[in-house]
Amino acid sequence: MGIEKGIFNRTQLLLGSEAMDRIANARVIVFGVGGVGSWCAESLVRSGIRMLTIVDSDRVCITNINRQLMATTKTVGQVKVEALKERLLTINPTAEIDARQQIFCEETAESFELDTYDYIIDAIDSLKDKMLLIEMACRTKAKFYSSMGAALKLDPTKVKVAEFWQVQGCPLARALRQRFKKLKRRPMRKFQCVYSDELLENKGHNATCGSEKCMCPKANSGPGNAALLNHEWCSSKAQINGSLMHITAIFGMTIAGLVIKHLTTEPQ
Repeated sequence: MGIEKGIFNRTQLLLGSEAMDRIANARVIVFGVGGVGSWCAESLVRSGIRMLTIVDSDRVCITNINRQLMATTKTVGQVKVEALKERLLTINPTAEIDARQQIFCEETAESFELDTYDYIIDAIDSLKDKMLLIEMACRTKAKFYSSMGAALKLDPTKVKVAEFWQVQGCPLARALRQRFKKLKRRPMRKFQCVYSDELLENKGHNATCGSEKCMCPKANSGPGNAALLNHEWCSSKAQINGSLMHITAIFGMTIAGLVIKHLTTEPQ
């Protein structure tokens, strides 16, 4: 704990020792460590979270570099959760980082034992899997936060927090609510979301990156890797939208801030 005393000196100065103990003892799981989840994970660890599970099936793509924390020209092709874990352990070597290269879906959902966590964070892209996580997380006692769509946004001042059914102007939130209503289901409790009601259009064309570093199995150039088909979302997405780091990072750090605020201000 000696090194942590130095790392979190300024945090402890602001929050106090009791709050730091609560932060250190909280168990957090982050689903999706892309443009939102990767920054959320780093902010949590830098704030004193020691027990963190990060979940993502993907590998680092060269197109991730513009917005994802662990994505650099040196990490292209690496498993995202492993690259992020390595980064997080350089921040706090005593942290317990569980890196799981998996997809959260119906087949794997039970294996995550959501009831064992204090905080569950959703930064998943897939609509079907996101809906499943929302339903399952809301059945637990864990505090749950969800990121809505962070693509096609430019203005950082439009990032907001609202309860799921009160989110306005976000196509992803609207699609989720429509699906819940169509299936005549509803999350068992309310939860907060980070979102923006800004909606821009892509000005460029949707294509592979065209780089020799491209990992996509369906790429017309680059090495590709058919064995990674299940882990290369850009090969199967119907639509790929542009996004920027300052927006995705604000989404992720806002969620991390909600976790720390809850740990330090709410009765435990």
